[in-house]
Amino acid sequence: MQQSIIQPRALQEKIDNLNKPKGSLGRLEELAFQIGLIQQTLSPSLRHPVHLLLGADHGIEREGVSVSPRCITWQQMENFTRGGGGVNMFCRQHGFDLRLVDMGVDHDLSPFPQILNRKVSPHGTANFLYGPAMDVQQMQQCLDTGKELVDDALAAGSNVLAIGEMGIANTSPSSIWMSLLLNLPLEQCVGAGAGLNDEGIRHKLNVLRRSIHHMQEVGEYQQLEGRERALYLLRYFGGFEMAAAVGAMIYAVEQHMVLLIDGFIMSACALIASRIARERLPDFLDRCTFCHSGDESGHRLMLDAMGVKPLLSLGLRLGEGTGALCAYPLVDSAVRMLNEMGNFQDNKITKYF
Repeated sequence: MQQSIIQPRALQEKIDNLNKPKGSLGRLEELAFQIGLIQQTLSPSLRHPVHLLLGADHGIEREGVSVSPRCITWQQMENFTRGGGGVNMFCRQHGFDLRLVDMGVDHDLSPFPQILNRKVSPHGTANFLYGPAMDVQQMQQCLDTGKELVDDALAAGSNVLAIGEMGIANTSPSSIWMSLLLNLPLEQCVGAGAGLNDEGIRHKLNVLRRSIHHMQEVGEYQQLEGRERALYLLRYFGGFEMAAAVGAMIYAVEQHMVLLIDGFIMSACALIASRIARERLPDFLDRCTFCHSGDESGHRLMLDAMGVKPLLSLGLRLGEGTGALCAYPLVDSAVRMLNEMGNFQDNKITKYF
């Protein structure tokens, strides 16, 4: 990680001298170490956790790559305003401030004042089978909106951010990013999404192969490297909600927030964000807390290739950020361990290791 106000050694010594056998709290110790370095303190805190739920539709859905129709996006966004979604329940349980954001849902959500209107396009992205999903201006608008949403969270006193998504077919761009950025065969990256059968997965794989081939035929992609190549992939295949998540992630890391990464789609967003921000945030992935390895085919492979370890593996594939929310109590426990456990010296216990 980047140079901190505190030295990593001092933080590790504090953890090792809590009145417990060294390493006996396992991943909680690793998590406490990570959060201490993120916040640059021996006594980290968690304040006003915010959960962004970003919604948008994808042009590639028109190709039948998802078992769910696009109307599910707007129907679920409306459902969230009534408190009836999984994300609502978990936010209530764990004390998160839920913020619903329309980045480009193919439906008029203006009758719902609980949903922040940040539509980039009224009908979602273009179909990337035939060309880029968004133009440069639209991509920048999404990135700027992500930063704006984090600024709003910071203004409310938050230092914990989770991000969820609602966008039918958004496992498709996630699979493509995974394949191209990690140099993995596409068939290892494509799964069932919301519930495709074997024939549906084969069709999805064929559509995504054709999409990549068309993008490569244009020739611009091969001429780009590093950050510019990652931005091109974000624009060509990404959804508006995904691009906003990327912008939010990068800015949240810059602001030393505890950033909770959910499942397959948000892991893919973290992957592309790490490539976009690599020059100024070479330790980007080290500052992300990966919360859940889901059932989507290839997710564990993606996490392994990124060199990160998720906190949970519960078989979740709902999206909405539910894996991040379910993992939050572990983050809270790690911080409480650092702040509330006594040490050997103060408690007059013989150090026995």
